[in-house]
Amino acid sequence: MSRERPYRTVSSRYLWRSAWYNLRQDQLEAANGSAAVYTVVEKPGGVWIVPVTAGGEIVLIEQYRYPVDDWCLEVPAGNIEPGIAPEVMAARELAEEIGGQARELIFVGRFYSLNGICDQVAHVYVALGVALDQPRHEATEHISLRLLPIAEALRMAAAGEINDGPSALALLLSERVLRARILEGGA
Repeated sequence: MSRERPYRTVSSRYLWRSAWYNLRQDQLEAANGSAAVYTVVEKPGGVWIVPVTAGGEIVLIEQYRYPVDDWCLEVPAGNIEPGIAPEVMAARELAEEIGGQARELIFVGRFYSLNGICDQVAHVYVALGVALDQPRHEATEHISLRLLPIAEALRMAAAGEINDGPSALALLLSERVLRARILEGGA
């Protein structure tokens, strides 16, 4: 269904630019002629990966997140670099954050990570047959691994026990593939 856009962008200016995101302020005009201002976080697309070991466990990470001053339970994730395909970035993030190499990478869907203020598109993958090795964390990352049975990770996501929203959604979007390929005896 195609709908008419309710605003016209009159002008844009950057309030902040960094290697990770930009902050853009737009002057808008509504269809009725009224003016509005909207500030948008421009952020590259991202990948969220649900890693499953050959033993059937999901590998989650516990990571300290400064903005919320809390340890968050997450799936491995990261920004997509310009010119790099999402599946290539998914494999790279898997190796960096958990030291993982996947036998198979399956695309399961996409979503907007924070559409009220941000333009980021999240690409979700299930990584099957993940073998773990030494992760390559960045100096600012404080990460520990937590392996859980698939059913327990899905239960936690559905119950709100995974406090990172995009990670919980990535797990729930992956449920169909996890049930078909692992839980119900698929390949």
